[in-house]
Amino acid sequence: MLKYLLLPLIVFSGFAFSNVIHEERSLYRNIIVEETSDLRCLKFNTKSSQTSQSCMYKSNPDKLVFNYTKLTFASLLVADNPKNVLIIGLGGGTLSNVIHELYPTAKIHNVEIDPAVTKVARDYFNFIENDLVTSSVQDGRIFIKRAAIKKQKYDWIILDAFNGDYIPEHLLTKEFFEEVQSVLADGGVIAANTFSSSKLYEHESATYHAVFGDFINVSRENRSNRIILAGLKSIPSEAQINTRVNALAPKLVKYGIDIKAISQFMHFTKDGQDWPADTKVLTDQYSPANLLNF
Repeated sequence: MLKYLLLPLIVFSGFAFSNVIHEERSLYRNIIVEETSDLRCLKFNTKSSQTSQSCMYKSNPDKLVFNYTKLTFASLLVADNPKNVLIIGLGGGTLSNVIHELYPTAKIHNVEIDPAVTKVARDYFNFIENDLVTSSVQDGRIFIKRAAIKKQKYDWIILDAFNGDYIPEHLLTKEFFEEVQSVLADGGVIAANTFSSSKLYEHESATYHAVFGDFINVSRENRSNRIILAGLKSIPSEAQINTRVNALAPKLVKYGIDIKAISQFMHFTKDGQDWPADTKVLTDQYSPANLLNF
């Protein structure tokens, strides 16, 4: 099995040449770091597809590339000024880096199951680690179980264990969301990067609702991703959200985040559920996520 490329591999992609600057087989997947003009991307190569997990502009690393990453910052419209952040799924460390720059005194802990991904984030994507920004190599569910035993609390929990066409089944169940809820601080928010299409949509929505009650979908029309904002004790009013938009907009512009536009992509389930009332909830005993996701 080829582990490292000794020489750069040039492949043709669309209208630009891509240069593979790193490739390895980890315990979980094939990992590729590829450059196309100014763009550097981390990709996971599977039998069925090759999906970009994280990208950055080499000339402007602060500017976010993916829409779903930008949508995640809708979290700040409902739970501002986080002090203790937990991120499940590291990718290139983009979210962690931006949050650290926005809130330099906040504690941020990143959990990633694949040690090779953490090393690639450090070596190729400027992933920042220091006394306040830490990481551990562990299954996200095991980490949360242990955090609950220790009575740890987080006011912003980001679930991003999503590789483009798959989320681990044990991170989609009612029991898991109950464990996440147990480590959510009062006034905090859970932000989950997940599907906006496929048969899994209805089951996942029903499962979030069964645990957290009404939640917020943040999604753009005809996009494959959505961000679910859950765990809120109360939903901010339109006036409160507009106030936060005005306060955040100048801080987020350097990252390419138009928070005013994003606020228009927020859809509240209290205004109407878009899944059937009898949709089956995903549980540890019933979680056929791979079969439903098509």
